[in-house]
Amino acid sequence: MSLIRCETDARGVATLWLARAEKHNALSARMMGEIEAAARDLARDASVRVVVLAAEGKSFCAGGDLAWMREQFEMGAETRKAESRRIATMLGALYELPQPLIGRIHGNALGGGVGLVSVCDVAIGVQGAKLGLTEVRLGLIPANIGPYVLARMGRTRASEIFMSGRVFDAQEAVRLNLLARTVEAGDLDAAIEAEVAPYLACAPGAVAEAKALMRELTGPVTQAQVDRAIDALAARWQSEEAREGVNAFFGKRKPGWA
Repeated sequence: MSLIRCETDARGVATLWLARAEKHNALSARMMGEIEAAARDLARDASVRVVVLAAEGKSFCAGGDLAWMREQFEMGAETRKAESRRIATMLGALYELPQPLIGRIHGNALGGGVGLVSVCDVAIGVQGAKLGLTEVRLGLIPANIGPYVLARMGRTRASEIFMSGRVFDAQEAVRLNLLARTVEAGDLDAAIEAEVAPYLACAPGAVAEAKALMRELTGPVTQAQVDRAIDALAARWQSEEAREGVNAFFGKRKPGWA
């Protein structure tokens, strides 16, 4: 059974759904591979004019799957780096979509979930949703999502949350430039439709070229940045802090530094 689903309507609006609701859409290796493959298929589909990133269940995305992370401790350095690359390539495939990518943030987004928000061109969240870069609480770092978070927020705003693990609400996420705005839960679909509709009156080729030009003029996320982040996460997985933080989580106890 797939951990995502992708639906395209007659207008060319594709909705890519995270469909691992029972795990709060935590990103496992398999799920990341499915998201990456779907994004690359959408990028090649000339009939798709807009992509909406959405999720089933209570949460938008709880971040990386901790069971998958725990497995990294028993891997060799090169295998660990390959696993680290999974996150980067998934985010890169979404970031590189030629179509506008609109985030439908209906619930909490933590860790890698903030990374998913950051690769969207526009993200709208419900009031009451919680967000946070919580990796440091586990002895890890927001590495592979880092280039996209910084591109979205800028260094000054990111410095408020990047290394503190602080959880904040959707309204603050607007101030931090992660969300465009917040709406009541019952108004979310109408708000997403209002973002989608203008693109359907535009020439799709012009929209794609405008998006590419905007990225070029403002400074795109570079491969060098992505590679640096991959190495940083792979190295952090080798640390005693990471082992202690993840084991404490599974043991339902506080880590030694808390």
